[in-house]
Amino acid sequence: MNRILILSVLVILSLTFHPTAFAVNVSLLKGEKLPAINLPVPKNSDEKIYLGLSGGGVFKISQVKAQAVLIKIFNLYCPICQSTAGVMTEIYKQIENNPDLKGKIKLIGIGAGNNFLEVEVFKQNHNISFPIFPDEDFTIHKAFGEVRTPFFIAVKMEGEGSPEIIHTHLGGLTDARAFLDLMVEAYGIKKEDLLIKEAASSPKESRSDLKLE
Repeated sequence: MNRILILSVLVILSLTFHPTAFAVNVSLLKGEKLPAINLPVPKNSDEKIYLGLSGGGVFKISQVKAQAVLIKIFNLYCPICQSTAGVMTEIYKQIENNPDLKGKIKLIGIGAGNNFLEVEVFKQNHNISFPIFPDEDFTIHKAFGEVRTPFFIAVKMEGEGSPEIIHTHLGGLTDARAFLDLMVEAYGIKKEDLLIKEAASSPKESRSDLKLE
């Protein structure tokens, strides 16, 4: 009886410290439209330029000046979210260092349940250069079906309409190349051509040994 009571208490505590532990993982299927969400326009001028935005207020993903966007839903206190931060940084670097990709593919992060200060801590701890946004009241998290974290959503832009989902991934991510290939596919560059250019410019940048978990 005592053992059952202890287990019950542990379950309650785990839910207290991990609010998304039993979140419903609603499938965001390939080919569907990304749910409409609003994000605050960054105050940082470099981030604003990166996203192709101006002014203040809020913006929608469809307003980002890009042909494809990769979104990471994370939480500061999620260990796997922390371990995948480096992969996102690697993807960002590969994009920004490639003239065929820079400006066409953009990255953003959304901290489910995190306030502005918590998002900043995550950003500083992992040297993140792309914009990440707080979702303190879980509004965006709920719009995305209360997915578990970390959750990755790759979308391609559709003019003024809602972006189209081209791929999603839940959990650990160790393959920067695989996700980058998906984003490249979103706007039509042939993978073979991209690899040839990369090999010619910097052979050490090729990362074919990484795998998705």
